Amino acid sequence: DAWSRGSLSLLRWLREERQSRKLILFIVFVALLLDNMLLTVVVPIIPSYLYSLDQSKVLVLKNSTESQEASSGAFQTIVSLYDHTVKTVGSNATSRPTELVPARLPGTELPGNATCPESTSMLTNENVKVGMMFASKATVQLITNPFIGPLTNRYFGYQLPIFAGFCIMFASTILFAFSSSYALLFVARSLQGVGSSCSSVAGMGMLASVYTDDEERGHAIGIALGGLALGVLVGPPFGSVMYEYVGKTAPFLILAFLALFDGALQLLVLQPTKVEPESQKGTSLLTLLKDPYILIAAGAICFGNMAIAMMEPTLPIWMMETMCAEKWQLGVAFLPASLSYLIGTYIIGKLAHRIGRWLCALVGMTLVGISVICVPFATSIYGLILPNFGVGFAIGMVDSSMMPIMGYLVDLRHVSVYGSVYAIADVAFCMGFAFGPSIGGSIAENIGFPWVMAIIGIMDILFAPLCIFLRNPPAQEEKVAILMDSNCSMKTRSYSTQDPLYQPDSLDQDAEGFD
Repeated sequence: DAWSRGSLSLLRWLREERQSRKLILFIVFVALLLDNMLLTVVVPIIPSYLYSLDQSKVLVLKNSTESQEASSGAFQTIVSLYDHTVKTVGSNATSRPTELVPARLPGTELPGNATCPESTSMLTNENVKVGMMFASKATVQLITNPFIGPLTNRYFGYQLPIFAGFCIMFASTILFAFSSSYALLFVARSLQGVGSSCSSVAGMGMLASVYTDDEERGHAIGIALGGLALGVLVGPPFGSVMYEYVGKTAPFLILAFLALFDGALQLLVLQPTKVEPESQKGTSLLTLLKDPYILIAAGAICFGNMAIAMMEPTLPIWMMETMCAEKWQLGVAFLPASLSYLIGTYIIGKLAHRIGRWLCALVGMTLVGISVICVPFATSIYGLILPNFGVGFAIGMVDSSMMPIMGYLVDLRHVSVYGSVYAIADVAFCMGFAFGPSIGGSIAENIGFPWVMAIIGIMDILFAPLCIFLRNPPAQEEKVAILMDSNCSMKTRSYSTQDPLYQPDSLDQDAEGFD
């Protein structure tokens, strides 16, 4: 029938296009999309879910006492700090219920008898728990990356690790869906770190190997980061709306279904059962870590993303304390940042090659700092739109500039094998998301959310001038065919590896079949 003929045609097309660079780009795009949807879908769910678990435990402990007092005719009030409701139990209206009702914050009244709670100890303590859980994924990914990069280069190639990442990600998504305790949710978040390490390192390395021209590579990586951006864009509002109206399990089951689609596509196109390591030995991870230019690029990725990483666990709780935010608003607040990140990665991915990636990173880091400092000045969810938009766009500028520079620096100064250098880039990304939530949660608990934003904002602004060193990174002598002297310097502002002054010793042999 027509359906079977269409399926056969699709399979035949996939086989014919197996070595198409565009199809490989699409696979990496989808892998990063799913990874970052799972990364951010929990942002509005976990703080509220953990708070409801803790609150239910407190109510259970008080249940016996309340029932005894109710049986004697005492007047009782049970206050829901999050839902802003006051429930009455019993019949004696002459008692004093006001002792159990938290004081109303200045200027925050809700309809009826509901009140907006002050920052209680229970709500404030959620900063640390949520921050540690969010940081666990990046911490595990941080530990895993130094092993994934060299293993990808020397033994497995790119196909097998990216498929392993899918399998681990699927298991993590299922565990998220059916976990009902902090411990199991923590394990699910940590497991995601292993899968994310495999997917991101192998995916970026694969793109760098098949897009050998620097301008094309920058554009391709910009598109792939668009998948990351789209995941960050869709995740929070998708999670908050599904959690509000369907429940915690539903969004994770939908993500698990999408992960199965990505896995089937990888099996058909990449054939991960074939182990194809790199044909040449890449530069060691330790040597790359000693390169100051790679460290500057990695630092920009780390500190730029640390800003949004600090906001993820602390902003929803701050909104609950000061704005009486509803569940759906906790995720929607991140929508401007996610949308602008998507715009930033696409625009800068195409233009950064022409205007200078170092300049895009410098401006981006400065804009990140200014924007996050402005976040605590918002008095409503609408006041968060402009600063969050600035944060997302600026981080998009940094990521879409620094990721291609990582591959370019390897071409210019080392051997053109990319697994290890993108492991370093992913380590930098993970350090931001590991230290950001854990440190940010602790700072928010002790000195408040505004100080969290001020500290990371100042750090980003102070780091920004270091990007100037990436304007003309010097090449190693064996990588150029000219004598390096004061009258003949490398003109690398356009970052073109096709420049006549630069001819690489060798290109990745695997890339020849993808043209």
